[in-house]
Amino acid sequence: MTVRRPISLWDASAKEQDYHSPLDGDATVDVAIVGGGFTGLSSALHCAEKGMSAQVVEAAQIGFGGSGRNCGLVNAALWLPPQEVREELGRVYGPRFIKKFGSGPEYVFALIEKHQIQCEVTRTGTIHAAHAASGFRDLKGRHEEWVRLGEPVDLLNRQEVSDMIGTDAFHGGLLDHRAGTINPMGYCRGLARAALAAGAKISTGVRATKLRKDGKLWKLETSKGTLSAKAVVLGTNAYTDDLWPDLKRVFTTIHYFQLATKPLGSEADHILPGKQGLWDTGQIMFNIRRDAFNRLLVGSMGKVVGGVKGGLSHRWARKQIARIFPSLGPMEFEEAWHGQIAMTPDHLPRIYELDKNLFTPIGYNGRGITTGTMFGQTIADLLTGMDRADLPLPMTELKTVPSAPIMSRLYQTAFTANQILKSI
Repeated sequence: MTVRRPISLWDASAKEQDYHSPLDGDATVDVAIVGGGFTGLSSALHCAEKGMSAQVVEAAQIGFGGSGRNCGLVNAALWLPPQEVREELGRVYGPRFIKKFGSGPEYVFALIEKHQIQCEVTRTGTIHAAHAASGFRDLKGRHEEWVRLGEPVDLLNRQEVSDMIGTDAFHGGLLDHRAGTINPMGYCRGLARAALAAGAKISTGVRATKLRKDGKLWKLETSKGTLSAKAVVLGTNAYTDDLWPDLKRVFTTIHYFQLATKPLGSEADHILPGKQGLWDTGQIMFNIRRDAFNRLLVGSMGKVVGGVKGGLSHRWARKQIARIFPSLGPMEFEEAWHGQIAMTPDHLPRIYELDKNLFTPIGYNGRGITTGTMFGQTIADLLTGMDRADLPLPMTELKTVPSAPIMSRLYQTAFTANQILKSI
C-alpha cells in the first residue's frame, strides 16, 4: 500500500480524521459542489442544515488546495484597512461588508465549538507587526478606524510588541482580539465531518470534467459519474481550472510558503508566549507563529525552493529566525510546503452568478478561513431565497484580468529574488 506524503504540516498533525469516499455512479441532488476546501465544505454544511441534498466532489483529498496549506491565522476582515473597503464598496455595501467580515473569526470559532472540531484553536488574537516606521504609521491609521467602529483592536508600541513577540525586530503592532489561530487542515476535516453528519455527501478522488445545462438542471460530469443538480457551487478559488470558461483568469495567482521547525523546548518559551499568530506590514509579507506542539513556523510569499533541508527556502528560514530570534541558534526543519492564493485587482473577494443557479465565491486574497466559511453560509442563504440586496457585497459580472498570467510569473520571480536576497 502506498503511503501518501502529507501536503503540509497540518495534514500530518491534524487530529480530525481524513475522509475518503468515491462517487458511486450517477446521482441527482439539489446542490452539486466542486471543491473540498473551506468554501465547498461550508456550502455543503449550511445547505444540508437548510434541508437541501448536497454533494461535494473533490479531485484529490479534503483540504488538498489552499485550505490545507493555509497559515492558520483566523484574521478579521481583509488585508485592506476598513476605510479603503468602504471607499471601494460604497456607503451601502462598505459598512455591511466590514461589519460582517469583522465578525468572521467569531463565526468560525462558533462553528468549531458547535461541532467540537479538533483543530488546535487559540483565541488570543493576531498581531499585525510593523516591519518599519512606515508600517507603524499605517497601523496607527487602521487602529483609529477600528476604534471608531468599536472593535477590540489595540495599538502596541515598540516595547509592548517586543514583550508580546519576544524580539525587538518590529517597530510596533496592532493586536486584534477578535482573531486567533487554528490547524487549518483540522478545521477543514472537521467541516467535512459536520457536513456529513448534517446529511451532505462528499466524494474524494473525483475530478469534475464538464459542466453543462440540461433543461432546468445542471449536469456535472466527473471522472466517476454524472451529477444532476438544481444548483452548482464552484468552490475552487485559487485552484480553479478550465471547468468554466475564463474563470481562472479573474485573479492573479501568487504562492505562499511555510517552513516548520521540529518541536522546540524551553528555549522558545519567550517567543509569542500568548500563541498569537503574526503577520507583518512588509510589501512581501512575512509571518510567524507557534503551533500546539511548540514548533516555530515562518513563511512568506513565494514557493518552496529546494525542499525542507539545504535548499534556498531552508536557508531563508534559518536566516530569518536568526535575525529575529538570535538566541535560538540554528534550527532544524520538519516540513516545508506552499499553497496558492487568488488575488483580485482591488483585493476584494467576489461572488459571481455565472449562470442561473451557478455560483462561485472567489478571490479571497489570503483570507480563506473566514471568507470561505462565511461565503459558504451566504451561498446556502442565496439558494433558499435570500434577497440579493442583502449580500455582503454586490454581485458583479465576470471580468477577466488579461495581465494575470504575466503578473503571476512576475510575482514569482520577485518572491524568489526576495528569498535569495534575504538568505545572504
